Amino acid sequence: MSRLDSLCRFTARRDILNHLGTAALPHGAILEIGLGNGRTDSHLAEVFPTRRIVAFDRALAAHGSSVPAPGDLVLGEIAETGLAFVGQNAALAHADIGSGYAEVDAVTLTSFPGLMAGVLARDGIAVSGLPLDHRGLVALALPATVPTDRYFLYVGA
Repeated sequence: MSRLDSLCRFTARRDILNHLGTAALPHGAILEIGLGNGRTDSHLAEVFPTRRIVAFDRALAAHGSSVPAPGDLVLGEIAETGLAFVGQNAALAHADIGSGYAEVDAVTLTSFPGLMAGVLARDGIAVSGLPLDHRGLVALALPATVPTDRYFLYVGA
C-alpha cells in the first residue's frame, strides 16, 4: 500500500466515530490520545456534543480552531500523562499514535494497550490505529466501510 493509499485511515476513522455516535456508550469523558492537528478532536466534538473531550499530546501543534480548552488539554509524554487517567472510566478513547515504523510502534505497543484498557470504563470503546493486544480489551467488528487492519476497535472488558 502506498503512503497516499494509507490516508484512507482518515475516512476509516471518521466512519468508525460516526458509527459510534449512534451507539449507547457508558457515562464518561472521551479521550483523544494524540491530538496532532486536531481534526479528530474537532470531529469528536461534533459527533459527541454533550461529552467532555480530553486531548493528549506531547506538544501543542493543533490548528488554532481545534485547540482544546486548557482544562481539556494534557501535554507531555502520553505514556506518563495518561497514567493519571487510569481508572477514570472513559466512555471512549481514540488513539492514532502509530509512527509507521514497525520498530518504533513495537516499543509503543509494550505499554500502550494496558494504558488504553486502564482508562476505559467497562463497556467503554477503544478506537486505535494500532492493534491492541490486552486481556482487558475485546475486539469488535469494524463498520463495513473500514478495511481490515486499517483501524482497530475494542470494548473494555
